[in-house]
Amino acid sequence: VAWLGINIFLFTYYFLFFDRDARYFYTRAILGSALAWARASAKCLNFNSMLILLPVCRNLLSFLRGTCSCCRRTLRKQLDHNLTFHKLVAYALALLTAVHTIAHLFNLERYNHSQQADDGSLPAVLSKMHLQGSKWLNPIHSNQTTVEYVAFTTIPGLTGVIITLVLILMVTSSTEFIRRNYFEVFWYTHHLFIIYFAGLLIHGIAGLVRGQTEESMEEVHPHRCARYLTQKEENCWHDCCKDPEFGSIPAESWKWVLAPVLLYIFERILRIWRAQQKVPVTKVVMHPARVLELQMQKRGFRMEVGQYIFVNCPAISLLEWHPFTLTSAPEEDFFSIHVRAAGDWTERLIDTFQQQKPRIEVDGPFGTASEDVFQYEVAMLVGAGIGVTPFASILKSIWYKFQQADQTLKTKKIYFYWLCRDTGAFAWFNDLLASLEQKMAESGKADFLTYRLFLTGWNTSIANNVALHFDTAVDTVTGLRHKTIFGRPMWNTEFAAVAAAHPRSVVGVFLCGPGALAKSLQKSCHQHSSLDPRKVQFYFNKENF
Repeated sequence: VAWLGINIFLFTYYFLFFDRDARYFYTRAILGSALAWARASAKCLNFNSMLILLPVCRNLLSFLRGTCSCCRRTLRKQLDHNLTFHKLVAYALALLTAVHTIAHLFNLERYNHSQQADDGSLPAVLSKMHLQGSKWLNPIHSNQTTVEYVAFTTIPGLTGVIITLVLILMVTSSTEFIRRNYFEVFWYTHHLFIIYFAGLLIHGIAGLVRGQTEESMEEVHPHRCARYLTQKEENCWHDCCKDPEFGSIPAESWKWVLAPVLLYIFERILRIWRAQQKVPVTKVVMHPARVLELQMQKRGFRMEVGQYIFVNCPAISLLEWHPFTLTSAPEEDFFSIHVRAAGDWTERLIDTFQQQKPRIEVDGPFGTASEDVFQYEVAMLVGAGIGVTPFASILKSIWYKFQQADQTLKTKKIYFYWLCRDTGAFAWFNDLLASLEQKMAESGKADFLTYRLFLTGWNTSIANNVALHFDTAVDTVTGLRHKTIFGRPMWNTEFAAVAAAHPRSVVGVFLCGPGALAKSLQKSCHQHSSLDPRKVQFYFNKENF
């Protein structure tokens, strides 16, 4: 809301400024209201260009998350929407670029029309001032000059075309379909932002759009003297007989983006330095359903539950870095990730590790919403497929806390939901759940963890096998005490049960999964939160990379 309010304020303020200020009286005589549209959108473009890099400065966000540990929960949650805000700013840049470009196309057309006019009108007179020296207002000085010529031969025109093309490529390659199926296309085109900022910095240095100078305003104010330009006598003696003088609008983009660009450069230097540190892979495990587990060590590496890292494999690509949630616990002497085959890069990574043990570079860890899980009395953890990975870290950490009899644990109850399409996906997680069951039973806290495993895809043979062994003590699919549920969860029923069991608790709902599931859970959180702040409240948190 604050971001939208600032955008509206900037656009309105500068639109009215360029539409009414006397310094641009003569400029408006040629360009009309298109001047205000172009300049107001330019100011908003500068503002949003200043913001676009900040949400992807992950070290900055991790630092802010740490310093905000004592802040209110709602304030900290805003940091989890960094990528949503990044997309919002990007869409605003695309819209404002369209407005700015269209306005300047009108401006160029009107400049061209005024240059070719020979009717003695004010725009025509102003456009001929270049014949009298350096007092020009219209950048088009020849009747043979076309709009296309100005767009592709001047610094503002050429950089504007390049910036627009770069934005089109970046926005179109950022769609869900491209990111999911052709991540490399998204990755490489997104790095065209370097060209975008380089073009933005030099876009306005030529100063094609001009206004009357302050000194000239004092001598020949347009409100007094504009009519004398079209009705000037040969032996003019009046104060207004002197021609107005014009100056360029100074380039300001660099003032807006310099600090964020320097901050981002520092961020990238820090990432590169950390990535160069040696990361030995201590163990490689190939799980069913083509899930690769990598256990690694790195000097000085410290993590919290639910955090993630960026991984690069130079043998596959020198430039591509992909995010993976850490599946190890902070109490372990290594850190691990689980990689599911989902795209060209992950396929090649799995194939490479099946043949050899290549060098791995790691950047991170970085903070996520799941770090706050132990701040809640009750937590609902929802994972879909490989989206269970952040909760593996949380459940492992709980196991260690029980092992060490940790009395500082604030969380009293955890509900864990895992949705999978095939039975093979359960395999690598079974051992952890089985050991948790045993450890909690030994500690007298068998009710601490309630988990439900949902199989959303099955065939007739699986169903028949389950029916035959329905009365057995353990589940035939997973081998655990809790039976696998066929189908999808009834979230209203689940939330109602949690609300009834914990009528005065603050419940944290954590999801690592698709957007459709996120909308469903968010809706349930609103529906089942009490209007009375002293009663049950559900807070929704989603993993974002």
